[in-house]
Amino acid sequence: MKQQALLDAARELSTTLSRLSFSAPVSMVYNAYDYAWAGHEAYIKRFGGGGRKRVVYLGMNPGPWGMAQTGVPFGEIAAVRDWLGIEVPIAKPAHEHPKRPIEGFACSRSEVSGRRLWGLFAELYESADEFFQEAFILNYCPLSFLSESGANITPDKIAVAERKPLEAACDQHLRTVIELLQPEIAVGVGGFATKCLQRLSLKGPRIGTLLHPSPASPIANREWPGRPRHQLRELGIVG
Repeated sequence: MKQQALLDAARELSTTLSRLSFSAPVSMVYNAYDYAWAGHEAYIKRFGGGGRKRVVYLGMNPGPWGMAQTGVPFGEIAAVRDWLGIEVPIAKPAHEHPKRPIEGFACSRSEVSGRRLWGLFAELYESADEFFQEAFILNYCPLSFLSESGANITPDKIAVAERKPLEAACDQHLRTVIELLQPEIAVGVGGFATKCLQRLSLKGPRIGTLLHPSPASPIANREWPGRPRHQLRELGIVG
């Protein structure tokens, strides 16, 4: 059963990553596949089945008000609850930063990246079920890295020696997911994710890229959703 294979792969990745340690500037690590497993499990069980997926979209790692709260990639609360139809109890990490509380679906903050990305797909597809008939979204890494002040640290800012085992585990998980879903196209959402796909030298899917919807991106703030719509048409994903 494909859903179970995807769940097993995520569990294995979570276990492997839980053995890693990180030094400054990382002060605290949240593992969304641990405390928010209920959300991720619900996502896989609902949308990870069926035949092969024509398109797989890859993000980087959880945003503080998105996947970190829901366990769903780009998991902005309203999008996950209202469009994906998922709302489950979310636990808390063993150690929680006071400036980055995990409140699950009670979180009142909105993850702009997730709101933009899922909003784009809601405009292009009649329903989440229609979208997932041909597509799937996952993040490269399920860990959130926090500095002492609570600021987000992206995986590419981790010390090189500590990043190598992190990338080895995440690369293997990504390969497994690609083998399970057998997409025709693998799309990196942003430059980091695109480079991760390119690094694997995948034999099956062709690789494309989509503008990252982050509010930290001046281009995204100026050109969303026009540019990503154009990119999806160029890749032949939408008409």
